[in-house]
Amino acid sequence: MSEAVLVAALRTPIGTAFKGSLRETTAHELADRVVAAVAEGLDPGLVDDVVLAESHYGGGVVARHAALTAGLPHVPGLALNRHCAAGLAAVQSAAASVRAGMDRLVLAGGVNSASTAPKLSFWGAEGPWVPPSHPDRPDAPNLDMSITVGWNTAVRAGIGRAEMDAWALRSHRNAVRALDEGRFKDETVPVDTPHGTFDADEHPRRDTSAERLAALKPLHPEIEGFSITAGNACGANDAAAAVAVADSRLGLPELATVRAWATVATDPAETGLTPVLAIPKALDRAGLALTDVDLFEINEAFAVVPVAAVHRLGLDPDTVNVNGSGCSLGHPVAATGTRMVVTLVHELRRRGGGVGVAAMCAGGGMGSALVLEVPAP
Repeated sequence: MSEAVLVAALRTPIGTAFKGSLRETTAHELADRVVAAVAEGLDPGLVDDVVLAESHYGGGVVARHAALTAGLPHVPGLALNRHCAAGLAAVQSAAASVRAGMDRLVLAGGVNSASTAPKLSFWGAEGPWVPPSHPDRPDAPNLDMSITVGWNTAVRAGIGRAEMDAWALRSHRNAVRALDEGRFKDETVPVDTPHGTFDADEHPRRDTSAERLAALKPLHPEIEGFSITAGNACGANDAAAAVAVADSRLGLPELATVRAWATVATDPAETGLTPVLAIPKALDRAGLALTDVDLFEINEAFAVVPVAAVHRLGLDPDTVNVNGSGCSLGHPVAATGTRMVVTLVHELRRRGGGVGVAAMCAGGGMGSALVLEVPAP
């Protein structure tokens, strides 16, 4: 069986939705930019497919648009959706096809433009309308993740607001340090916008503090003890990310090898705990243990999600989200899974190689994890 290896891994900088630098840049434009960037230097004749996640964007096949723009008219496109884990699923789908010997080289990733997402319409009645992630119910409302994911996870895992706020503050500090040290330089491609060239993540807050986070009001003050705030939740964001997944037999320079992955599901009220299920399952499939992992990326849809994983799995927090995550960098929904893979690959390369795991929860009670290994130089 062929190994699936990553031979390119790039992302755009992450914008703050509706008021940030990408507020007038469409998902198609973001996808065009990042797909063209990962395809650069590759033999166009080897590319068999483009797979892009595009959750909450309104349909269509952005991947085919990006393939054409990148000068790949012979390459088809696939639109993929697994809610928040869609960008991770795109990489997994590409790796599966390569390992099965069906494709030689697949460009895979995700794109999210919350700023420009169209209003959906059904039989001529225009939205706003958001597709429900699961059947609605009071303890797991399908349009209020602050309860379904954030609050429910905090209650079930016994995690208080102080710990969540502390994790969110750490996230911002890690992201700001990464920006200042140039850690993202090799993984980001600038985007030309109507407001100029956008070349650095803009969502992390340099001026946040424990006091500012503690002063924020809970999102549901009518619920006794409610501890989820805008500060310990992710942002609304715009970005795109992509990787090139190749058959190892092509002999292309390798950034990382995809070792294994796993996707799980549980009751929607326990969505935020799904990384706790997905990570061990993916590692078992890779023949690895938690102690073999050098770095984790666990998406901060809410700060409580990685905190719960740290508690339940006994992880060293110093190995988790070392460059920030959803609370600081932001959560461009369909792009986040691939963004985590991109960041994980480049950070492991910076450290001289190792094993990394990217994991996240996803709407409707789903969760996913991917295991990769970066070789030593």
